[in-house]
Amino acid sequence: MRCKEAADRIPQTVNLISGVAGKIMDMEDDIIEDDIIEENGKVEETFGESFEELLKQSEVKATFFQPGQEIETTIIQIADEWVFIDTGSKSEGVIALNEFKDEEGNISIKTGDTVRAYFLSSHNSERLFTTKLSLESTGKEFLEDAYHNGIPVQGVVEKEVKGGYEIRLAGKTRAFCPFSQLGLGRIEDSSTVTGSELTFRVTQYGEKGRNIVLSHRAIVEQEREKRKLELKDSLKVGMTVTGTVTSIKKFGAFIEADGIEGLIPVSELSWGRVDDIEGILSIGQKVEVVISSLDWDNNKYSFSLKEKLPDPWDTIIKKYPEGSLHKGKVARLEKFGAFITLEPGIDGLLHISELGKEKRINHAREALTAGQEIDVRINGIDKEKRRLSLGLASNEKDEEKEVFESFSSASSKAGGSFGTLGDLLKTKLTKK
Repeated sequence: MRCKEAADRIPQTVNLISGVAGKIMDMEDDIIEDDIIEENGKVEETFGESFEELLKQSEVKATFFQPGQEIETTIIQIADEWVFIDTGSKSEGVIALNEFKDEEGNISIKTGDTVRAYFLSSHNSERLFTTKLSLESTGKEFLEDAYHNGIPVQGVVEKEVKGGYEIRLAGKTRAFCPFSQLGLGRIEDSSTVTGSELTFRVTQYGEKGRNIVLSHRAIVEQEREKRKLELKDSLKVGMTVTGTVTSIKKFGAFIEADGIEGLIPVSELSWGRVDDIEGILSIGQKVEVVISSLDWDNNKYSFSLKEKLPDPWDTIIKKYPEGSLHKGKVARLEKFGAFITLEPGIDGLLHISELGKEKRINHAREALTAGQEIDVRINGIDKEKRRLSLGLASNEKDEEKEVFESFSSASSKAGGSFGTLGDLLKTKLTKK
């Protein structure tokens, strides 16, 4: 093929040399007539271009391509059926225009755009390239080249078969794609992909094309790697991005955001405790999240949803001042006390000493049950450490009752000379 291509170039090269020689002769005539300048008895010959420069410009670059070779090239012309590309030599390359049309027939490229293409073959000095082996332009003879050289091929998912899917390639060629290779995750409903036209990598080619195995996942992963290199410069920890929920697990939810897929841990879904993730998110839902971590080397990324929500601790002192009474729900029972939820994200500790009253208890569950609603008093706030100390409101009422009864009894015996009830209550609480 290379010899034939070289032979085809001989007439072209001869014509080029003849043209150069003719141009040189014309230049000599011009020099005799116009470009001989006499100055101070000296003759200076002025040439627009030297023979060496002209010869250099006329050189034909002998560029050879191997089948499957990938190049980055520029589109120089778009015709009715073909796209002409710069190959870095005198011969241009061509790509079928259909490769750049969408389902509606719209052309996705323009002159001057840069594309990546794979070399297929040469015929009569015409070099055929492809961005992928399409259903229309691909012959079965190219599939083995696609296997050896990693050229992407287009195929249609025909139906689900044992272990995977049957894929239709060019003509009547049939291939097989395992379940695990159709995408990054398992597809639960095959009807969602049946009839889809996808791009595949040929991972196995045997029995002269009767045994072809494909992978769409390899294409997706390659595109993701290219995208990752671009994203490294644009995505930073702390940035807000919009993502789509792709799956929900017990430990959190996965979302696809700006070309990367990462996890929102259950602890980052809300400022409060989350028992039912599906009560907050659903598959396909769009959410705004904050990037928590980016591990590019291990392809691990995490996001936070709660960072986009108001932090209830920002208003804790105003909303829950010390001494104020509130209703809460028992969230968790421990040996040292009970955690009470006042609102999502605001939990306080009710120490076991508040629960004993007249008897000593060894565990908070001896006095309370999970989910029980109780009245509590705010005993102390540590905003920096996000800690809230609580007391039982009923204990405060018992103290007031005890003081009142004590006041009434003492007052009746002494003829009311012990001051006001308020004074005694204040003294009681101060001593405590």
